[in-house]
Amino acid sequence: MGLFQSLEEAVGLGSAQSQPAAGPGILGAILQMVQAQPGGVDGIIERFQTAGLGGVVQSWIGSGANHPIDGGQVQSVLGSEAVSRVATQLGVSPAAASSHIAQFLPLILDHLSPEGRLPAGGGGALASLLARFTT
Repeated sequence: MGLFQSLEEAVGLGSAQSQPAAGPGILGAILQMVQAQPGGVDGIIERFQTAGLGGVVQSWIGSGANHPIDGGQVQSVLGSEAVSRVATQLGVSPAAASSHIAQFLPLILDHLSPEGRLPAGGGGALASLLARFTT
């Protein structure tokens, strides 16, 4: 299954799976937030590692099951400013935005690293996803 198809199915756009439905706006907002972080994908990973969640974020990059995070961890690692930007963009509360990020960030990083490692530079793959879900 291709990257875009997997993400579309995960956000309820490509199949009738029993996944929580979400529009491309949620995924686009999260992708924009990742891109806006200092260092992009690498910066996000570093922030999770610095916060003591290196094993969790590594599970998203490596093969195997993704370890979950919660909205509180997202808020703590990414900060209220990043979460508030996503909340404003989506028209939801910061708590709801944190929950969306906690749900989809592991999936995004997992799909950016299909072979257990991020592509060199990471930005090209992220830019492709961003273009796909924000147009």
